[in-house]
Amino acid sequence: MAKTKISYFCQSCGFEAPKWLGKCPSCQQWNTFVEEIIEKSNPSVPDWKPQSTSMQRANKAVPIDKIEFDEEHRMLTPDKEFNRVLGGGIVAGSLVLIGGEPGIGKSTLMLQLALNMPALKVLYVSGEESERQIKMRAERLTAPQPPKGGANIPLSEGEGAYILTETSTQNIFKQIEQLQPELVVIDSIQTLYSSHIESTPGSVSQVRECTAELLRFAKESGTPVFLIGHITKDGMIAGPKILEHMVDTVLQFEGDRHHVYRILRAVKNRFGSASELGIYEMLGAGLREVSNPSEILLSQRDEPLSGITISATLEGLRPMMIETQALVSTSAYGTPQRSATGFDTRRMNMLLAVLEKRCGFKLGAKDVFLNITGGIRVEDPAIDLGLAAAIISSHEDMPIPFKTCFAGELGLSGEVRAVNRVEQRIAEAEKLGFEQIFISKYNLPTGGQDKKRIDLTRYKIAVKTVGSIEEVFSLLFG
Repeated sequence: MAKTKISYFCQSCGFEAPKWLGKCPSCQQWNTFVEEIIEKSNPSVPDWKPQSTSMQRANKAVPIDKIEFDEEHRMLTPDKEFNRVLGGGIVAGSLVLIGGEPGIGKSTLMLQLALNMPALKVLYVSGEESERQIKMRAERLTAPQPPKGGANIPLSEGEGAYILTETSTQNIFKQIEQLQPELVVIDSIQTLYSSHIESTPGSVSQVRECTAELLRFAKESGTPVFLIGHITKDGMIAGPKILEHMVDTVLQFEGDRHHVYRILRAVKNRFGSASELGIYEMLGAGLREVSNPSEILLSQRDEPLSGITISATLEGLRPMMIETQALVSTSAYGTPQRSATGFDTRRMNMLLAVLEKRCGFKLGAKDVFLNITGGIRVEDPAIDLGLAAAIISSHEDMPIPFKTCFAGELGLSGEVRAVNRVEQRIAEAEKLGFEQIFISKYNLPTGGQDKKRIDLTRYKIAVKTVGSIEEVFSLLFG
């Protein structure tokens, strides 16, 4: 007979307690514990396995040099942005979690993935939509798209895509056993429920148990599984925090539903870099990958304007040119306003303090507003120099010369510090037609045999090396 017990779970972090607590000892949140009935079944065999394989030997410890390892084989999708974010393609047996705001395009991205891989047998499991609704969306996605810059995702007719509308994990595994798919998509993990747990779908225990069953299936069968996850009002993936620890890769689909551009960011990746980024454009016929994001992040201006600079940043291994805007005006109220969109406000305050202390600009009684265009958020410190130049350009109402970009970190003493992979930033600026770029002189090492010297003569763009923020201002406005 199955045994049942009652436990209390924190809805914020998933902490389990035998009795109700007012404050969670793990995440320090108040009134987050809910009562759930847990049923533990005696059979330890996963439901997706046939009964004939219920007798198995226990795993034994093996020396690491005795483990046979073949080259990692990845399944490539027609979507190059998706392959880049995953680290080079889909790894066999991986469990990938995709989260994002409602209506941001998570289901559209996964349905396009299922339709674009006709050579593979893909099972798309939906617990939120009916078969007719998915068919309507599939017809919209397979409609011919007009060419529009960048790279279009080729859409097939989806011969290898199978649709299943089910929420019970036991029934899903029965269909998987009959169909033998090569890729499984779950939309979404919060709608699934397991009969082993007596609680509602979406609860902490149900999400954890369903994910554990899918994890065992993915690892033992070698079939990659994609999970679509809901998020809370705070932007965190709904369910226990252990959900993000269990999966191999966590992808965050970001962007504003009122804008056309979407950003797919890797938050955690066991098979590649966790700092990669892919950019999509939401069209009426689905998502279109943007192969050159610098073109969409730079606005076309007919005349020079003050407070606008171009900075060279890196997202993973991809260099990008972004437009940084600053507005400095006299404060109309007693306390000056400080606001930053797409940039850390605390770092903006640090830059303002450096400009006032080291350069003598009186910004204490000024309203300062910063904006990173394109709706993206940048954490690369290499845009410090561009932001500082934009702030002074707006303060003095003197525009920055056309075709000028910046790549440098600003220190507390006003020095321009070196940034990593500066050659990629210079090459990207040269490719986009910029005439000069400001970098730190410390990016040019002078001693040591192991230090790589940057050859500036092979670039057509003028590379300006500076050591302090005062040098930058003297070259720009002097």
